[in-house]
Amino acid sequence: MKKIIVSLTVFLALADVALSQDLNFSQFYETPLLRNPALAGIFKGDIRVKASYRSQWASVTVPYNTTALSAEYKMPLNNAVGDWVTLGMQVTNDVAGSIKLRKTSLLPVISFNKSLSQENDSYLSIAFIGGPVSTQFNPSELSTHQSVASDPALLNSAGYTYWDMGAGLTYSSNYGDDIRYYLGAAMYHINNPKLNYFAKNDFSILGRKLLINGGITAQTSDNNKIIAYADYIKQEGSDQFLAGMLYGIELSKRYEDEKTIGLNLGAMFRWNDALIPVVNLDIYDWTFGLSYDVNISRLATYSQYRGGTELSLTYRATLNRRTAAGNAVRCPGF
Repeated sequence: MKKIIVSLTVFLALADVALSQDLNFSQFYETPLLRNPALAGIFKGDIRVKASYRSQWASVTVPYNTTALSAEYKMPLNNAVGDWVTLGMQVTNDVAGSIKLRKTSLLPVISFNKSLSQENDSYLSIAFIGGPVSTQFNPSELSTHQSVASDPALLNSAGYTYWDMGAGLTYSSNYGDDIRYYLGAAMYHINNPKLNYFAKNDFSILGRKLLINGGITAQTSDNNKIIAYADYIKQEGSDQFLAGMLYGIELSKRYEDEKTIGLNLGAMFRWNDALIPVVNLDIYDWTFGLSYDVNISRLATYSQYRGGTELSLTYRATLNRRTAAGNAVRCPGF
């Protein structure tokens, strides 16, 4: 009987997160378009591709698996001034628990990066994100809700699609040659999408989500740096704070193109939820990331402090056009 009560408690807690909350990555800085669409284009180079994979709660239930893939392409508008337009795409796929609640999104992004200064890399970026989100789940697995599972007419298990929209604003700049930073704010679900998991006339509203973002990179010596990130999130009466720091060590450098091999070690912290050790490895155009959640939430008793493993991969490239007139265009980079 005790196991049943524990299983039901865990199921209800996790189902509430799955049905009403957005995707949650511990390496949140590796999913910039999910933090703020105006972070599109805030990197060195012309092309950036990012992939993240997360698996969590395997210690207490069927794992929740989340995948995110994004791509960005920067196009100069005015080489003399330094303005840019960034086109991007964010794709996500989330499969939650034994009910196989699946959410797949396809969200194009457009960002305008306006140069504010001829002396340094100061930019004001405004961006929009939006597209379709499809959802479905398997009602036959709702063993803790027999009255619902036994009547498929109550459920919209065949799936449905809704449209989602968001917008963001970011200011990025530098202080001297050693410090770069950005501050931004974004709003997701501006159109208050309707979620229709049950009967056609029974739906809920996905509330607007406000995010405030910040990041800074400070060079502490020729070969070392400190990188810090922070996000504050408020949605549907609840809030969340994520922050952390990495210490970067440059192991080698190619001076002809200033590309490096480096190791970044540190930790992130999700308030009242998880402590997250992180290791990142930079190898020229590539960055590999690994993190693990040490769960400290109200589920810690059942999870034995085990949360989830997360992997990330980033690729950045600079196009040949930058060797000509494009070299005169400054670009923000972190």
